Amino acid sequence: MASYQKKDARAWAKQHLVGCSSVTIPSYSADLKQLNEKGIRHDIERVIEMGFSYTLLCSEVAITAEENALFTAWARDTAGDRLGLFFHAAFDTLEENIRAVKLAEQAGADIVLLSYPTQFWPTSEQEIFDYTKKFCDATDLAVMLFPIPLWGFERVHPAGMSVAFVRRLLDACPNIVSIKAEQGFPLVAGLCEMYQHFRDEVVISCPIEGDALPLMSLMNLQFSGTSYTQWMGDYFPKAFNLARTGKWDEAMALYWQVQPARQAAGAATAAYIPGTNYINRTNWKYMDWLAGFNGGPLRGPAMRIPDRWMKTLRQGLVASELPVTTDHDREFMVGRFPC
Repeated sequence: MASYQKKDARAWAKQHLVGCSSVTIPSYSADLKQLNEKGIRHDIERVIEMGFSYTLLCSEVAITAEENALFTAWARDTAGDRLGLFFHAAFDTLEENIRAVKLAEQAGADIVLLSYPTQFWPTSEQEIFDYTKKFCDATDLAVMLFPIPLWGFERVHPAGMSVAFVRRLLDACPNIVSIKAEQGFPLVAGLCEMYQHFRDEVVISCPIEGDALPLMSLMNLQFSGTSYTQWMGDYFPKAFNLARTGKWDEAMALYWQVQPARQAAGAATAAYIPGTNYINRTNWKYMDWLAGFNGGPLRGPAMRIPDRWMKTLRQGLVASELPVTTDHDREFMVGRFPC
């Protein structure tokens, strides 16, 4: 159960939604029929060791609502109060997302990252508003709003979620406590707009580490996430904290040190695959494995990662002088804790 009441969610977020959030993809058994408890617990410990304050428990990997609740329960039991947990509202329908979030609340989730189903095809702002409000009304958890071109809402407004629309949502949904602002990605226009208009009310998050640190010379950002930066070890929590505490030059020294890894990730993964609006979670799982996480197989539909991109990602870490496993790539699909 959350440590705050719904009516106090924004005050809770202003105080507690601080630092950086990683993304934790669940691990599975070799036959893909069940979750891999040892792998999951190992991965939660790793993000804590690296200095992350939150992690997103990724559900876009063919996981059921019940399995997601078990994933959450193991993560909570492993982390205790050392790590905040995001529920990923990325199930197939509004009704299933509501059912899943209620299970996750009981299992120990702290906050929600609100996604939208693949088959949700709104042609008006009212439809987006109705979906969002129904979800927010159905949960007692704080909610992070997530405007991004992945949803295809640009058919309604070029920004996907306009300033006026976000204003309406914030007035209607008091448990929206943060905005993961990626309107117009890969540009920063949406982030700047959300920061300009709403930073005094809710926590504005820039999840893109390559943007967040430079912009912290101009913006007072308290949180960055959810994003897949744990593959670079403890670099981002360390650099983000330096920038937050007035040591921006030191943060930027680290920023440039990891430029080869940043470029490797950009080449090998992109943020999502052009033409498909699909994130290759196998890439992400491999990137985790390079940094000492469990790795292992994912359920279909899962995309492949070719050898050339594996080499690119590995060498990006080497060139950045970041920790990288010496294990052979053939061990990736087996995982460190196979079951």
